[in-house]
Amino acid sequence: MTETLSQTDAATTVTTWLADFESALATGDPDAVTALFAEECYWRDLVAFTWNIVTVEGRDGVRDMLAETLERVRPHAFRIADDLGGATGGDGVVESWIAFDTAVGRCVGLVRLRGGLAWTLLTTMNELIGHEEPLNGRRPKGAEHGAHPDRKTWLEQRRQETEDLGHTTQPHTLVIGGGQGGIALGARLRQLGVPTIVIERSARAGDQWRSRYKSLCLHDPVWYDHLPYLDFPKNWPVFAPKDKIGDWLEMYTKVMELNYWASTEAVRASYDAETHEWTVVVRRDGEEITLRPKELVLATGMSGKANVPVFEGADVFRGDQHHSSRHPGPDAYAGKRAVVIGSNNSAHDICAALWENDVDVTMVQRTSTHIVRSDSLMRIALGGLYSEEAVAAGMTTQKADLTFASLPYRIMHEFQIPVYDEIRKVDADFYARLEAAGFLLDYGDDDSGLFMKYLRRGSGYYIDVGASDLVASGDIKLRSGVEVARLTEDSVVLSTGEELPADLVVYATGFGSMNGWAADLISQEVADEVGKVWGLGSATTKDPGPWEGEQRNMWKPTRQEALWFHGGNLHQSRHYSLYLALQLKARYEGIPTPVYGLPEVHHTS
Repeated sequence: MTETLSQTDAATTVTTWLADFESALATGDPDAVTALFAEECYWRDLVAFTWNIVTVEGRDGVRDMLAETLERVRPHAFRIADDLGGATGGDGVVESWIAFDTAVGRCVGLVRLRGGLAWTLLTTMNELIGHEEPLNGRRPKGAEHGAHPDRKTWLEQRRQETEDLGHTTQPHTLVIGGGQGGIALGARLRQLGVPTIVIERSARAGDQWRSRYKSLCLHDPVWYDHLPYLDFPKNWPVFAPKDKIGDWLEMYTKVMELNYWASTEAVRASYDAETHEWTVVVRRDGEEITLRPKELVLATGMSGKANVPVFEGADVFRGDQHHSSRHPGPDAYAGKRAVVIGSNNSAHDICAALWENDVDVTMVQRTSTHIVRSDSLMRIALGGLYSEEAVAAGMTTQKADLTFASLPYRIMHEFQIPVYDEIRKVDADFYARLEAAGFLLDYGDDDSGLFMKYLRRGSGYYIDVGASDLVASGDIKLRSGVEVARLTEDSVVLSTGEELPADLVVYATGFGSMNGWAADLISQEVADEVGKVWGLGSATTKDPGPWEGEQRNMWKPTRQEALWFHGGNLHQSRHYSLYLALQLKARYEGIPTPVYGLPEVHHTS
């Protein structure tokens, strides 16, 4: 039977714990603090204590982190954050939103208590004291009242800034990559007053979306995908088409006043450890410009360069062949034969669009894939945090993001397994039809489903928006558990010896690590010094150990001074852009940022 505490009892329990916690912190004795934590405990800190993104585990982890950070952080004024939702309790766990201050920041978090001791604790910096964003009561007036002979209009000021930045003045931060990640970060830094240029090699903001295959749309629902400061309108579609997203991103760069350089490509970069400055050569509209930022951010998504396999005979194949990222869409291939190598999101989307345009299409599935129907994902996995019902119940984007962030990665799979168990029951007939067609299904190495696959390896799944029914019915032909042996002039030969006639071969074979971009732009030595980007060290498929506890190198300091990686899906770009922006703002203002927990590098790619 579920036991539920009254809000008053839950608040009393949390208030007592917070008072004891603050008192123990004030003594400066890490042992006194750890006594307030359970034997099994997890403290996830986003910048507030560590100037890093770190999860410490167990009392020893808490003790070590505090021994290095407590004296300078000086946390105080711990309280229940009633504006976020206060305290609740049930099933032996008391959960509460909290707020507190440090020597330099205002912070929020979430604590879960079991038996009166902390089981999980999330602490996040929300703003820097004295460097708050100009929001709400701090918003700028805009109009300058009175008579001023040398008055400059908003437009004149923007034009002057645009003409000067990168020429007579230098950006503090250069963001390479003007997709959703770079745009979200650029908006945060703009509000924090950090001189920033975002460069993008495409001609217009949003072209990264416009240039993809024409059937592409967001597989995540709209409530999951808002950008900072500016939510999608209430009549925005649940799953936005790619060109609509492209237009939104382009509009966003203008209304958020980003210094956005389109048609600009980074050519080379180097770092001077003595001057603490980058030299970055960019090519803009055919002209080479040298920029000298203090901080360099690679905001190229979550992926590196396209993985294009090299098959015997590829050089003699007479048809078209390209990676999925270069796929133009199905229009030119009506009445022809296509072979799509791969079985994840892009492969399914491309196969479905080709089938809709009268293409004889075959999917080559080399290894198993996790499939989850979009409707089931929305209702069972996301509905409590990101849905119209959640909004109606008082859920905000900030609360949803923080709730998701509050579950330590070490135990997140334990919460995900029941979700996907339920999805497997609800959609049993759907999965049975796929398996009957020969499709190789999996649910992750530990049956924890899509989110853990995404966090661990960033691949290996498809959110079904219709293609799976075409696979199950045989409309999209399937060859599973096979490899490609070679190509001929007009076919793909499989490891079984079967020959698939083909006019088009699409390599939906994924991407490498983001540090591949660092190798190309800076050097292989720097790429190896930084190491692999993405993954948790879970020792599951394509996520080699040892355990790291956070996404490798994402949104936090790396082993290369002043080099950062930013991106992920729209949700991550929105949420983590805040913490990366605060780290960059602190450096811009000269606030000391001693980093705790800079990880060792175990994998270079």
